[in-house]
Amino acid sequence: MTSPTTPTAAPTTARLLPGGPVAEAVFADVATRVAALRRAGIVPSLATVLVGDDPASAGYIRMKQQRAAELGFASPHVHLDAGAGQAELRDAIARLNADPAVHALLVQHPTPPGIDYAEALLDVDPDKDVDGLHPLNLGRLAAGLPGPVPCTPAGIEALLAHYEIPVAGRDVVVLGRGTTLGRPLALLLGQKRPTADAAVTVVHSDVPGWERHTRRADIVVAAAGVPGIVRPEHLRPGAVAIGGGVRYEGRRLLPDLDESCAEVAGAITPRVGGVGPTTVAMLFRNAVELAERAAARRHPGPA
Repeated sequence: MTSPTTPTAAPTTARLLPGGPVAEAVFADVATRVAALRRAGIVPSLATVLVGDDPASAGYIRMKQQRAAELGFASPHVHLDAGAGQAELRDAIARLNADPAVHALLVQHPTPPGIDYAEALLDVDPDKDVDGLHPLNLGRLAAGLPGPVPCTPAGIEALLAHYEIPVAGRDVVVLGRGTTLGRPLALLLGQKRPTADAAVTVVHSDVPGWERHTRRADIVVAAAGVPGIVRPEHLRPGAVAIGGGVRYEGRRLLPDLDESCAEVAGAITPRVGGVGPTTVAMLFRNAVELAERAAARRHPGPA
């Protein structure tokens, strides 16, 4: 049987790689771990902070709270009005940092004008940083040390592993260098692990002729945030194509991967329901791991 990363004649329809089954497997594991913590008298807690009244952001918070309840998490929430300043946000974060009942914390992005999200991220306790984006946690990732991993990169690794797509020793090209996806994904997939250990190249849309890199890759991850930037002629026939970057036009999701890439790719994430569900799942995997680590710090010794 031909591997999805072996050069072949261009298939008429690529194998779809939906994120839903991957996410459900992660949620099942998280639920088991939450139940174990609760039996030990610990209620894992994922706190959220929202500044302003952006409808999409408010919707994301509701979705996370609903999932938290389903999995057995407490989900305290702080909502600051759109006129709140950086100092008010810093105070809210400080209160959650100091609360031993809160194990994981996120500040919903984007924040309104006048709020510096990067500064707010620095205010979050790295040991409660559920997004894995605090500079200390990115440093832990670079050094191969334990810590929360950025959710979208972790979800992509999990998706490739779930569908048994070979990564070790393969040529992976990441198109995009952002701190939330491109750069941490390159660090993650380059580590020596059965589900990683790849030869990773990071390019971006400002590189002249970036297509010459994607055309030789076994796996291409589109992470530029430029709708439709990756087209069939940018892929080697039979390659695996992962759509990580997206933008929204109103309520319509516009991925970096043009849907016609399915005419050339051996396997591809769908336009809707690809990497997105795995990102949410990894948020909760990070949250339960942060709760487990907090419990271990308070009660060191054999389990």
